[in-house]
Amino acid sequence: MTHPCRTLLRSLVLPRIIGSVLLLGGVLGGVLGLGLGIGSAEAQEPIKHSYLVMGAKTAILGEDGTATWEYSGGSRDGFVLPNGNVLLAFSDRVEEVTPDKQIVFRYRLSPENKEIGTAERLYNGNTLVTELGPKPRLLEVDTQGSIATQIPLEPETDNAHMQTRMARQLRSGNYLVPHLLAFAIKEYTPEGRVVGTLRTDLESLGGRPAENWPFTAIRLDNGHTVVSLTHGNKVVEMDTKGEVVWKVTNEDVGGLFKDPCGAQRLANGNTVVGSHGANTGISMVELTRENKIVWTSDHPLAAGVHHFQILTTNGKREPSRPMR
Repeated sequence: MTHPCRTLLRSLVLPRIIGSVLLLGGVLGGVLGLGLGIGSAEAQEPIKHSYLVMGAKTAILGEDGTATWEYSGGSRDGFVLPNGNVLLAFSDRVEEVTPDKQIVFRYRLSPENKEIGTAERLYNGNTLVTELGPKPRLLEVDTQGSIATQIPLEPETDNAHMQTRMARQLRSGNYLVPHLLAFAIKEYTPEGRVVGTLRTDLESLGGRPAENWPFTAIRLDNGHTVVSLTHGNKVVEMDTKGEVVWKVTNEDVGGLFKDPCGAQRLANGNTVVGSHGANTGISMVELTRENKIVWTSDHPLAAGVHHFQILTTNGKREPSRPMR
């Protein structure tokens, strides 16, 4: 028969011994990665991206920072296509270029206009192009370089350079077009009707004095739209009613936004933003939903970035069609 005093001793001392062992195991696990199976999780792997940059320079940068491909001339928009070619918009032309720099598609700016702003390869094989000038218009150009569709745009200004930027086709077949000086992102049908408008001169964003000119507009699967507000130095997400549901400002990033033009929403929900006015230092930042900076680029070839495309993250390709 066990003595009552021994039972009492076990009930008082044994839990303390076990607790001490567990505490020691936790400390050792946290410091040394050892212990009794209760150590802290391994440190998160640093984020590394490969990406296409367009702006003062045109290049593809590897995750190690090496330029794996460069092309002459400052570009404005473009994509790395599924076939490995690169589609690029310059101020006076659009080109599709192979990895060995052979031009396999070209469209030249029409004589009646002044600039080109957009290039996007569509599902039907056509290329979406926007022209700025006396006759602002959105075009679909076929594989032979002929105009298959043209839609007059309503930028509300004669200032060609400020009429529009990163137009994109939506899954519905409509087109989403940011108009800078109109403080508006307009949705056009293939027939040219405006069927929706998101305003960026909202009082909640500072009104027109804040100069929240929309540059890139990204329609998400949930119907929300991510918009870079270039001169206003902020990026917002709007719901289907045009209400701001997420916002990041220069105060949130320590002044790193310098005329943010390009933006991309990644598959993990983070948002990458490029600053066209950052000619030195950090020109690209990646932010979480909580506005935490988790990646930056100060690569010299990304200085003055106009737009970009994140291609891979830690060796894995960004899935599906890029949201940019």
